[in-house]
Amino acid sequence: MKRLGLIAAAAATVFLVTLDQDVGAAPATSNSPETYKQLNLFGDVFELVRGNYVDDVTDDTLVEGAINGMLTALDPHSNYLNAKNFNDMKVQTRGEFGGLGIEVSMENGLVKVVSPIDDTPAANAGLKPGDLITHLEGQPVQGLTLPEAVEKMRGPINSDITLTIRREGREAFDVKLTRANIKIQSVRSHIEGNNIAYIRVTSFNEQTDVGLNNAMKNLKQQANNKLIGVVLDLRNNDQAVAVSDAFLDKGEIVSTRGRRSDDAQRYNARSGDIASGLPVAVLINGGSASASEIVAGALQDHHRAVVIGTKSFGKGSVQTIIPLAGHGAMRLTTARYYTPAGRSIQARGIDPDIVVEAAKIERAPAKDDKTASAADKKDDKSTSAADKKDDKGAKDEKGAKGDTAAEKSSVDPSIIGTPDDYQLARAVDMLRGIALFNGKVIN
Repeated sequence: MKRLGLIAAAAATVFLVTLDQDVGAAPATSNSPETYKQLNLFGDVFELVRGNYVDDVTDDTLVEGAINGMLTALDPHSNYLNAKNFNDMKVQTRGEFGGLGIEVSMENGLVKVVSPIDDTPAANAGLKPGDLITHLEGQPVQGLTLPEAVEKMRGPINSDITLTIRREGREAFDVKLTRANIKIQSVRSHIEGNNIAYIRVTSFNEQTDVGLNNAMKNLKQQANNKLIGVVLDLRNNDQAVAVSDAFLDKGEIVSTRGRRSDDAQRYNARSGDIASGLPVAVLINGGSASASEIVAGALQDHHRAVVIGTKSFGKGSVQTIIPLAGHGAMRLTTARYYTPAGRSIQARGIDPDIVVEAAKIERAPAKDDKTASAADKKDDKSTSAADKKDDKGAKDEKGAKGDTAAEKSSVDPSIIGTPDDYQLARAVDMLRGIALFNGKVIN
C-alpha cells in the first residue's frame, strides 16, 4: 500500500491523506544573525501576549497557534495537527468515519467544498464543488484554521448542524445536515447498455484497489466478455486511488519534484491492463482533484484514454505528514506533481481532450413548435458556459490563480452515473463510435 499511498497523497484535504510518507529532519540550513533576531522577536511577542492579553491563555495555545500560523501562511494545504486531529486522520484513512461526508480546503479564510462524497449527508443535501461555507451554526468560519472548522463540523451521529453556504449566482443560504457514520464505498460500477463498463471512483481509501479490480472482473462477466469500452468517472473526486497503473502496461505514471533535486521521484506502471486494451474514456470536472488529476494526466499523456468533461481543480502538490513526538504532526507541502509529459498539475489542472459542459438530459416538449426544445436550450447553455470558460482561461493566462473551476463546472451529484447524466452519455457515444470505426458489433 505504500506505493499507492504516496501517489494518493496529492494536495491532501483534512480528510483523506497518506500515512506512510513520514520524513525525518531536513538537512541543516545555515543560520544568520537575522535568523536569531527573528526568533528573539517571536520570544518578545510571546511574552507580551502571555502577560497582557485580555484573557488568560496557556502556553500550549499560544505555541500551537504560532506553529499553525506559520504553516498556513505558506499555502492552504500545510497545517498543524494536534494529537487528537492526527489520531482522527488515521481513523479516516480506513474508509469509515463520522461526519458530513464532505472534502474541503481553505480559500480566503473560508471553507471551500472540493467535493461531496456520494451517498452522504453533504451529497444528499445538494452541496456542490466550489461552494463556500461561511458560517457554522451561525458562527463565522473566518479566523478558524481548516482543522478547527472541520472539528466543528464533526459531532455525534444523528446530531444536526446548520451550514451557511455562499454559491456563485445566488444569495447565501442555510443548509441543515444530520451527521452520519460515513462508510465510503469507494468504487461503484454498472454496465451501460449491453457492453460498456462504467466505473466511478468516489474516494481513496484502503478498499479502493481491491474494489477497482473486482468491479472490472464483475463487469466483464456481466457483459459475457463482450465489452467495447470503459468509462472511468473521476468527477467530484478529490482523492481517487492511483488507478493509472491498472490501465497501463508500462511507462511513467507521475513524478514529484521538491525543493532539492535529489528529492525527485518517479512512479512507473507495472505490466498488466485490467481493461485488456479496451478504449477508455475518463470523465473529469472542476471537482476532480489530486489523485484524480494524476490518473487523468497519466492516461492522457500515454494516449491510453480520451479525457472528457471540463477542466479539473488543479490541486497537484504533495503534503507530507511529519509526526512530532508527543505533539501530533504537521502536514507540510514538500513537492509538486507532474504528469508523464512534464506538466505541472498545481493551480493548472488537466484540460479535457473533449470539452463537455455539465448538463442534464431532458425530453423535448412535444407538439410545440414555438417553444425551443430542451436540447436546444441545453446546447445554448453549454455554448454560453464554454464561452465563459474560454474567457476565464484567458484571464488565467494573465495571472489569475484559476482555481475556481469547481464553481464553473459542478455536476449535480444526484444525476452522476444515471440516464440523465449528459457528460456520461457523450462518453458512451464516443466509445460506441470507436467500436463502430473498429468494426466491432454493437448490440
